[in-house]
Amino acid sequence: MKLFFIAGERSGDLHSSNLIRSLSEKSSFSFSGFGGDEMKNAGCDIIAHYRDFSVMGFVEVVKQYSKIKKYLQFAKESIIADKPSAVVLVDFGGFNLKIAKFAKKENIPVIFYISPKVWAWNTGRTKKLKKYIDHMMVILPFEKGFFREWDWKVEYVGNPVKDALVHVKSNIQNLPKEVFTFPASYKLEKMVALLPGSRNQEVEGIKPLFLDLIKSNPKNGFLLAAVDNLNKELYKEFDSLPNVKVVYNQTYELLLHSDVAVVTSGTATLETALLNIPQVVVYKTSFLSYHIAKNLIKVPYISLVNLITNKETVKELIQDQASLENLNSELSDLMYNSVRREKVLNEYNEMNQLLGAEKASEMAAQSIVKFLNIKN
Repeated sequence: MKLFFIAGERSGDLHSSNLIRSLSEKSSFSFSGFGGDEMKNAGCDIIAHYRDFSVMGFVEVVKQYSKIKKYLQFAKESIIADKPSAVVLVDFGGFNLKIAKFAKKENIPVIFYISPKVWAWNTGRTKKLKKYIDHMMVILPFEKGFFREWDWKVEYVGNPVKDALVHVKSNIQNLPKEVFTFPASYKLEKMVALLPGSRNQEVEGIKPLFLDLIKSNPKNGFLLAAVDNLNKELYKEFDSLPNVKVVYNQTYELLLHSDVAVVTSGTATLETALLNIPQVVVYKTSFLSYHIAKNLIKVPYISLVNLITNKETVKELIQDQASLENLNSELSDLMYNSVRREKVLNEYNEMNQLLGAEKASEMAAQSIVKFLNIKN
């Protein structure tokens, strides 16, 4: 049986790979689609890499519309040629909702894993999701209740970030410490993880603030989480600073060697929390994209941590609030105020309990098998 996957970013690639492995253990599947290296390593035939078509932001999407349109058409042609038993769409809502509409028209079953964030803005899109998606699996506890209000029964399968962290946490003693530590002669006080994101525009947007932060804190060490799907020139300015190490493709390990973290909004905020690292969430985008989003977004927070706990567990510094002064103040509080630090860690634990056990990939695979009426 063939499944056609589409994941349009790094986290979707990772979670898809774990789902593919779980599915492979349950029945005889073949996998193809749009994704990345993690999916390829799990046994998926990658037709297009997400680095070539992944775009975020309102204005940025408009600027890149012709490229997105080209890959949408390519995805549709690939699905027709592949003749899959079902398409499995993973996050990446704007692109994948168009694919869901197309697949439904072609009478191909549509499975969606990691729901588009319709609860955040434009809730009316829920009607389209319900119309075009045959089986929805959600990964945030509150999403099940949200969709229930739209008379749609979806399945909460747990959060796949917890699955991804199991191996790293269990092998913490085997981590290559030399990659993450500075010579003793540096006498650095604290170690700060910097997570600028995995898209070109995210890194470009936050880089000036990160560089200022590093230069203003010569007594602290900084570990910058880099990804090899982006041009190394993006990180060149960090390489020249003495209290920085640029570490590629080892974000979880990097976090485990840090005292605090500065994280751009996204899945990384949840990953950082599940590794019990106090964090500040920062986010900057283009002026126009920010003001469009500000008028559309209906939820009080942008970080997954705060959305799950339904309170300000971690500080969010957005756009103009993401200043060097505010960032330094918040980091100092997290590093040296034991009461504040303990409060954050206690609320991380509450969040962890809400998410449930580390079985999302297994649960999602079982759900898909059941939906497709395959006997184990």
